[in-house]
Amino acid sequence: MIDYDKLIARKCYDMKPSGIRRFFDLANAREGVISLGVGEPDFQTPWNVRQAAISSLERGKTKYTANAGMVELKTAIADKIRKDTGVSYEPSDIIVTVGGSEGIDIAIRALVDPGDEVLVVEPCFVCYAPIVSLSGGTPVALETCAEDEFKLTASQLKSKITDKTKMLILPFPNNPTGAVMDRKDLEEIAEVLDGTDIIVLTDEIYSALTYGGEHTSIIQIGDMAERTIYVNGFSKAYSMTGWRLGYVAAPTPLSKQMLKIHQYAIMCSPTVSQYAGIEAITSCDSDIAKMRTEYDQRRRWLVKALNDIGLSCFEPRGAFYVFPSIQSTGLSSEEFCERLLNEHDVAVVPGNAFGDCGEGFIRISYAYSLKHIMTAVERIAEFIKTV
Repeated sequence: MIDYDKLIARKCYDMKPSGIRRFFDLANAREGVISLGVGEPDFQTPWNVRQAAISSLERGKTKYTANAGMVELKTAIADKIRKDTGVSYEPSDIIVTVGGSEGIDIAIRALVDPGDEVLVVEPCFVCYAPIVSLSGGTPVALETCAEDEFKLTASQLKSKITDKTKMLILPFPNNPTGAVMDRKDLEEIAEVLDGTDIIVLTDEIYSALTYGGEHTSIIQIGDMAERTIYVNGFSKAYSMTGWRLGYVAAPTPLSKQMLKIHQYAIMCSPTVSQYAGIEAITSCDSDIAKMRTEYDQRRRWLVKALNDIGLSCFEPRGAFYVFPSIQSTGLSSEEFCERLLNEHDVAVVPGNAFGDCGEGFIRISYAYSLKHIMTAVERIAEFIKTV
C-alpha cells in the first residue's frame, strides 16, 4: 500500500485546517443552528450587476479574457482607486484576480524566498501565515490587543523588524476585530518603514465598510504607494462573494512578477464575473451606502447588547465583525464556541482561529439580519448564565 504520509509535502502536512471552516462545517451538520460565523453579506448582489452578467452570457461573452483581466475593468478599477485615494495606477499595473485571496497569494509568492520573514498583524484573516510558510518564508506575528483597539503600533512594528524582514501584511479594516487604522496611525507606521526595503501588503477588502469616518489607505501616506501592494475586491462591498473577483495593484516591477504567477495558475478570472464587476464598480455606490447604513445599525445594536450581557466588546469601526472578550466565562475560545453550538445552537468562531493572541475572544459576524442577530444574542445570554 502507498504510504501517503511520506509523499505529502511536510509544509502542507503541518498546516492546520481553517478554524473558520471547522465551525462552519459543524454548524451545517446540525438542524436549527443560528450561524453568525461566516463573513458573507446577507444582501443580494445588486440587480443591475446580475443583469450585466446575464447580458454578457446572452451575448456569448464566454471566452478567456486577457490574463490580467479586461482592459475596461482594469481601467474602471484604476479610476476607482484614484477617486478613493488620489493615487494613480496604470491599468497595466492592475491584475484582476480570483477574489482578493488570490491577490494575497500571488503577492506573497512573488516576493518571499526561503528564510525571509513576513510580519503579520494578528488577529487576522486565516490565510496569510500559511501562504508565507508554503512560500518558504517565516511568518512573524505582530500581536495586537483590545487595549490598543487592535491597532498596530509603531513601537510593535519597530521591535520585530530584522535584517530578514521582507514584507509587512497590514489587514485593515480588520477581520476578525473590525479595527481600523487612522491616518495618524498609518503615518507612524510609514515613518518606521522609511529607509527600509520592506514591502507592505495592504489588504483593504473591507475598505468600503468603514463607520464614523473615512477610510484611509497606507498608499495615501507619503511615498508608501511605491513600496505597497494594494489588494481589494468585490466580495464584501458589493455582496459578490460567489463571483470570485478581486484585484491587486502594485508598482510595475512587482506587478510584472505577480502576473507571471497568475498566468500559470489561473489563466484569467471568470469572464462573466468581470462583466459584472464593470457594472458594480461604475454604478453601485448608492447600493454600498445602503448596505453600509444597515451594517452600521446592526453594529451599534450588537456592541451594546454584548456589553449589556457581560461580554466586554470594544467598538469596531470597520468590516462587519465584533470581537468580544469571553474571558469572564473562564472558558477557552474553543470551549465557549463548542458548548454554545452544542447547547444553544449558535455558531460563532473562536478567536484563536485568527492567531494565538485571539485566545479569550470570539468573532461574531453581523452580516445577518437584525432579527437573526437578536435571537442569537438571546441564546448567548442564556448560555452565559449556565457557565
